[in-house]
Amino acid sequence: MKALTLSLLAVTSLIALGCARVDVTKTAKGFLAATDPNEVEILITKPDRPFIEVATITTSAWRPGETAKMHNALRAKAGPLGAHAVILLNSGINDDGYYWATGVAVRWKDAAAGETR
Repeated sequence: MKALTLSLLAVTSLIALGCARVDVTKTAKGFLAATDPNEVEILITKPDRPFIEVATITTSAWRPGETAKMHNALRAKAGPLGAHAVILLNSGINDDGYYWATGVAVRWKDAAAGETR
């Protein structure tokens, strides 16, 4: 019984220490229609297309090989806010070897006015 308890405690500790997180701060006024998270684009350069900022996004504690998981987590947070894309502005690997990124969730201006993409 002690071995099982210790094992569960160790696994829980590892999960807690290695938990990636995504923090979102909504910056747009009002509410926008949600978008399909699967359709949210991840960009590393500012698009030429006009947009409005919906939210700032920070994420951390991702293993370097988990970029796709990180992108999907960003999409999952940005879609319900009405974002069409997340523009990653800064990123890197911290001293512990975990990946972090900051950016903004954006909505295309033509879509914000009711037009389709």
